[in-house]
This record gives sequence, structure tokens and C-alpha cells, in this order.
Amino acid sequence: MNFKVLPIAATVWLAVAGSPAHAQTEIVWWHSMGGALGEWVNDLAKGFNESQKDYKVNAVFKGTYDESMTAGIAAFRAGNAPHILQVFEVGTATMMASKGAVKPVAQLMKEAGAKFDPKAYVQAVAGYYTAPNGEMMSMPFNSSTTVLHYNKDAFKAAGLDPEAPPKTWPEVVLAAAKLKASGHACPFTTSWQGWTQMENFSAWHNVEFATKNNGFNGMDARLATNSPLHVRHIENLANMAQQGLFVYKGRGNKADAPFVSGECAMNTASSSLIANVKRNAKFNAGISTLPYYPDVAGAPQNTVIGGASLWVMSGKKPQEYKGVAAFFNYLSDPKVQAESHQRTGYLPITTAAFTLTEKSGFYKENPGTDVPVTQMIRKVTDKSRGIRLGNFVQIRAIYDEEMEQVWAGKKSAKDALDSIKKRGDELLERFEKANKS
Repeated sequence: MNFKVLPIAATVWLAVAGSPAHAQTEIVWWHSMGGALGEWVNDLAKGFNESQKDYKVNAVFKGTYDESMTAGIAAFRAGNAPHILQVFEVGTATMMASKGAVKPVAQLMKEAGAKFDPKAYVQAVAGYYTAPNGEMMSMPFNSSTTVLHYNKDAFKAAGLDPEAPPKTWPEVVLAAAKLKASGHACPFTTSWQGWTQMENFSAWHNVEFATKNNGFNGMDARLATNSPLHVRHIENLANMAQQGLFVYKGRGNKADAPFVSGECAMNTASSSLIANVKRNAKFNAGISTLPYYPDVAGAPQNTVIGGASLWVMSGKKPQEYKGVAAFFNYLSDPKVQAESHQRTGYLPITTAAFTLTEKSGFYKENPGTDVPVTQMIRKVTDKSRGIRLGNFVQIRAIYDEEMEQVWAGKKSAKDALDSIKKRGDELLERFEKANKS
């Protein structure tokens, strides 16, 4: 894919309520973006800092999502938390339950006298970070969804149509077999296996990942991931692994690098992989929708978000909160949002940014870049709204442990999924008891 980002004004000027400060107020922002995405984050901070003189955002890389969240919680307890903490979506329920540690973004914007309209944000994104009482708790930032990335050059070499990527899982198997026959040692792989092959898989097929509408309706939710459909899917992937059609490359986004290098021809991964592909891939890349099983009624439905949002930590000064509010307004500006979306592959968090990008001709210039957006803006059901569970980070770790046993041929799909449910439910029960008011 030959990406071409259309020009957008680099600087956005905005007025912030309140009198200007005599000295710049520093706002500390801890994040987990590295590589090309780290450059993007630094450019956002620089753009805001150059757009006004009252505040200075200091963007600090704090390691992986797990590491930065742990560091943020520890810093809050020690009394030196940052103003803004980037937290990945699986930490949402934990952050919401952290009473007194965070300042809801809706409350922050109101108190700062800043312009803020929750309805301006894409509902599928904003709804995930909204409390049951309708109050938006954190600021949507780098929201992504999972898509199928594929190597057009490898497809062509294997006799496959590079403009007709597989849409269903049976088609993925057939494509992988042709890729292997043409000499490809890694026809298909996956990043974030729990997110792509269980969480998004469930929503895409409109089946529950967990009870209580995937946790949105109560902390007494329990996993529903050992259903016949889930077992069928993991069995299929296990068979692909045994045939050398699916090659497991490790946890998290470990599979991204072998895809970008050309070693693996297909990868179900975050839409934000676009930024890495754009900068480092030496082949023509394509983007397609997440595969589905055509015999499942209601599929495909919609995928759910990944990525992270920005949480405001409590205990800061009013002037500092005004700076945070000004920064959030800057990030939400349609021009800034549209440029971020086009540069990274993350979703536009506002409807205005999507409209601006569409009108600019970007999607026509870069075929496939609209796939993540269209996957997310389909009609959402209670089963496909998203997943909000306590101890979710630990549940994903359990999934990794159990699935690795399946890919290695040491455990059946059903035994692994039954174990995930048993172990995961224990963590959910523990979270429920710890957070009962």
C-alpha cells in the first residue's frame, strides 16, 4: 500500500477560558507509544505547545501498556502521579473502580470551562469509556480495531488475486495453503491473540464473550468463551498450526515485526500497524476486514475497540486541569484528529474527523484505510458493544498461557477454553468482591 497523507494545517489555535498564566504550567503525560507511534505522540505534544503559550505538555514514554498502568497506579499512591495517564482498554474497568484516583473527563472539562460535547465523539468509541450514569470517564485517544493485514506481493507470487483478500475463515485457510505451496514459511499469524481471536471474534459474530452484556451491566459477569463456536474456531486455528498454515509468533504484538519484514504473509492485528507498515515495509500491503464464518447467523456484526484512552489523575491544581482541558480540546480538533487518523491507522475519535478525511479523498487515495472505521460504525448490539471486565489484564495473560498449549499440540481447544473460563471466572469473582460498595 502506497500511503499518501493529504496536507492538513499543522497548527491549530484555540482559545482557552480563563486569564493567561504568567509562566507556563507543565502538564505531564505518561504514555506507551514507541517507534513510529512514539514520534506521532511527540508531534502532538509539540503541536499543542506551539499553539499557545500558557501550558507545556511533557510527553514521557513509560514502557508497555502493562508497565505504564502499573507505574501510574504506584505513582498515585506515592503522591506523584502524572496529570494524564494513557491506559489500554482492558484497564478501563479497573480505572473506573479506582474511586478517588481519577477525575472524570466530563467533570474536568466542565470545571475548566472548556468546550465539550460528548455527542461529537464516535459513539462506538466514546460509549466504551462512559460510565453507567452517562458520564464520560476518560478521553478517547488511540482507538483501534483488529483487521487483516496482508502482503499483496506474496499473494501475487502465490497465484492469488492481490485485490481479493480472504473475507472468511475458510478462505483464509485456502489462501494460507497456496502461500505455503509457493514457499512461504509463515502464511498466517496473529498479534494480540486474545483481543483478535476471542474478543473481536465474539463481537464480529455477535456472540457473548462474557455474561452481563460483556460486563457492561455488572461486575458479576462471567466468561462465555467456551461456547461451541469458540471451540470450533480455536480447533480450526490449531489444525492450521499443525499444517504449518498458522505460525504463532508470541504474545502481544510480537507478530507485527515478522509481517512487516515480509516473513509472514497475513496477520490479524491492530489497524494501527498501518503506521509501521507505512514506514518500514518493503512490499505492497493491503488491509481487509476481520475474517468470519459465513454460516453463523448475524455475522459479520461489528468489531470492538482496542488501543487506549487518556485518564486524568486526581489531586492536581485547577490551573493544571485547565491545561489538561485545553490539550484535550486540541486533540479533539477535527484537523488534528483527521491527521492523526491518516498517519497512524487509529480510528478518528470524532465524527467530524471522519467526515473531513472522507471529503479530502484520503480513503480513495489509500484503499483499505476505511476498513477499520466501517467495521466499527456498523450497528452495535449488546453483545458487540465492547468488553469491560475487571482483572482483564490477568485474564488476557491466562488466555495466552492456555492458547500456547493448544498451538504446541499439548492441549485440546475445548480443554483450554474450559480452563480459561474456570480461571478467568475466579479472577472476575475476586474483582467483584473487592469492589462491592
